[in-house]
Amino acid sequence: LRTVGLMVTLTIGILSCPPAAGAQQPAKKVPRIGFLGNSTAALEANLVGPFREGLRDLGYVEGRNILIEYRWAEGQYERFPALIAELIALKVDVIVTAGTPASLAVKKATTSIPLVMVAVGDPVGSGLVASLARPGGHFTGLVSIAPDLEGKRLELLTEVVPKLSHVAFLLNPANAFHVTSEKQARAAAKVLHLKVEFVAVRAESEFDRAFQAISSQRPGALVMLADRLFLHHRARIVDFAARNRLPTVYAYTELVEAGGLMSFGPSYPGMHRRAAYFVDRILKGVKPADLPMEQPSKFELVINLKTAKALGLTIPQSVLLRATEVIQ
Repeated sequence: LRTVGLMVTLTIGILSCPPAAGAQQPAKKVPRIGFLGNSTAALEANLVGPFREGLRDLGYVEGRNILIEYRWAEGQYERFPALIAELIALKVDVIVTAGTPASLAVKKATTSIPLVMVAVGDPVGSGLVASLARPGGHFTGLVSIAPDLEGKRLELLTEVVPKLSHVAFLLNPANAFHVTSEKQARAAAKVLHLKVEFVAVRAESEFDRAFQAISSQRPGALVMLADRLFLHHRARIVDFAARNRLPTVYAYTELVEAGGLMSFGPSYPGMHRRAAYFVDRILKGVKPADLPMEQPSKFELVINLKTAKALGLTIPQSVLLRATEVIQ
């Protein structure tokens, strides 16, 4: 009896003891994010940086408790399907990308992996989501669309360029959002009594032809619509505008930093920082369908005074006072 009692006591003691130091514990799965870039790591560093900062603010440290798989299209939209296939094969938990073309490419490739869209133009009109308040499906994020955005860019040009009557627009027909942008621009031009021409660029190989078409039209100014292909080839576009002495308003501040005249639009770095919030919520179990899409509430006007001087333009004080940043 004593022997049996001792065995029972030993058995209970063994079962109640904590695991010995060094015993293997089930490894906790580290979330994996797929970041689909439109350009290159170097040219999108100002967007990736804020995204990483947003993640850090929420407690994520890349390489420790979260992994990010980067894929870069290098300004070639035809590369999207192959890059997305790589991310799907890696079984990423969430995909993050910017712009309408990249988002549509993700939707075509998968409807099961959650997608956080950044600065997508018209997600409802392009069929990405059911509505901004109730996206439905597996997609959500931040939109860049705003009422009469192209009209405001045209108004800026009329304030800066005396007696402006003719404006050329650079657009990408491969970008579904540009259908909406063109409608906005035509409506605004009619009100402002401006003649407008739209010149298309779908790929890098079409820039020379487009530039020749713009030069032959002899417009008084140029507007570049928001498109990641144009952002990737920013130096080429800014150089063309400078050589042809074309006052230009851009969608991205990067082109003004590269020597362009003006930019007006939402804060794209700020949107990328905010994208981390959507990623965090999804990783914690919230369905993308239950995360309303967010519209921009703040817009930035950046002006390059050095470029204005080179073009022989004087920026009115009324415009300077509205500027978020002035580059001397």
